[in-house]
Amino acid sequence: MKFHTLYVSSVSACFELENANPYYAESAYDVTVNGAPALMGVRTNVFSLFDLVPGENYTVAVGEETITITTTTETACISVRDFGAVGDGIADDTDAIQNAIHCCPAGGRVTVPAGTYFVRPLVLKSDLTLELKKGAVLLADTVEEHYPILPGEIRDAATGCELQVSSWEGNPYPCRQSFISAHYAKNISIVGQGVIDGNAVNSTWWKDVKNRTIGRPKLVFLNRCENIRFHGILGRNSACWNFHPFFSKNVHFYNTAVEAPKDSPNTDGTDPESCDDVRYIGMRFSVGDDAIAIKAGKMYMGMKYQTPATNHVVRNCLMEYAHGAMVLGSEMSGGVRDLTVSQCYFKHTDRGLRIKTRRGRGKYAVIDGVEFSNIKMDNVMAPLVMNMYYFCDPDGHEEIVWSKEKHPVDDGTPYLGSFTFRDMDCTDCEWAAGYFYGLTEQPIGSVNIENVRFTFKEDAQAGYPAMMDYIDRECRRGLYFNCVRKVRLKNVTMSGQAGERLITINVDEVIDQ
Repeated sequence: MKFHTLYVSSVSACFELENANPYYAESAYDVTVNGAPALMGVRTNVFSLFDLVPGENYTVAVGEETITITTTTETACISVRDFGAVGDGIADDTDAIQNAIHCCPAGGRVTVPAGTYFVRPLVLKSDLTLELKKGAVLLADTVEEHYPILPGEIRDAATGCELQVSSWEGNPYPCRQSFISAHYAKNISIVGQGVIDGNAVNSTWWKDVKNRTIGRPKLVFLNRCENIRFHGILGRNSACWNFHPFFSKNVHFYNTAVEAPKDSPNTDGTDPESCDDVRYIGMRFSVGDDAIAIKAGKMYMGMKYQTPATNHVVRNCLMEYAHGAMVLGSEMSGGVRDLTVSQCYFKHTDRGLRIKTRRGRGKYAVIDGVEFSNIKMDNVMAPLVMNMYYFCDPDGHEEIVWSKEKHPVDDGTPYLGSFTFRDMDCTDCEWAAGYFYGLTEQPIGSVNIENVRFTFKEDAQAGYPAMMDYIDRECRRGLYFNCVRKVRLKNVTMSGQAGERLITINVDEVIDQ
């Protein structure tokens, strides 16, 4: 089996098979390191090695194929136990771990041995590797008052310029400090087989969420950071969003997992916001909201900074439970461009590939030229959804959002351009194969669906394929298009639907081959 190297740190390495299979390899395989068995019966396309030695050469083999890697060197390795961390899940280990981070030299590693470390919020710094050993758990304090309130936006005392400190759903907004955070930092790696546990399941964070005036803490918040790597860790039970890179660059996730109960509120897996060069490769998600939701702020942030989400790659990921598996928006006022999503497997999600926006997102809210390919979906209620009437925000149910009257195209009007959905197998759908609804005044540009198969459950239940007002519940609906300029279908098959395979309303051109 051919494979290549994705990432190498001082103590870990990640690799990817070269095939076209979504997430899983065609057959199980073994991995050897320096001729000795290392991993047996691996089933996924992405695999990892841990507990390596810094500055050492390793020969990694899968079958007859071999790769030689050299782990990076480091300036120091500091154990949190040397600073007094207990790891019994009871003692407060915050100061011990934070002091270890403060004292670690640039280019060094702070290692967290097996144990449960009860901690309050932690702040990372530049040029640091944080290693969570197998069996290590950073367990978040559950007392809300132990999370300081950070302002959404402050002013630079010298220049008067605004500086964002915290963010809630696309706007600067006061929030409780995130469990782990970094601001204006560079060259940080969080690696290992350990766990970052927000402990929200044992807290009050998920109670009365709609009446809060202060935003809940993220699990990990990265504010204007660069060169960040996550490898192997599990993030779980966050108070709200799990991983939130914000106006950051070169942020890569390799073989990382995110978990939250299916009914937990706003527990998105990851929400990169106005970021450049973000990669999600070999990740696994099972969450209470969207798995990956690429964002670019709301109107204020989009108009002021005009910073789109750019150069995102999502590959070989598994989304098991989520509202949407792969999502763009709805906070996308800065726009989204240069995105590729491929070789992913969606299971038991409400929607598969989901794009959501609404009037008021702004003229820079442009998503265009996006391709999704080689996706397998199983038990996804509505595999393909594009909704320009998404009923979010305090005014989400007002007429300006839901009205199908033709409004003026102005500074608040978003634009969805061309989209391609290619090489997909979607089995046991329920609500609809696809639901595409553009604005009356700004229709979706073009939708190309090629080499895609849809099948429906015989006992499918009805539901709303798009979160918008004044639409009917659907059950086994085919491909529905309303206010789309051009629809092109090529080799699209469907079975088990109720009624017509293709429904078009207010569509200028239809090509069905």
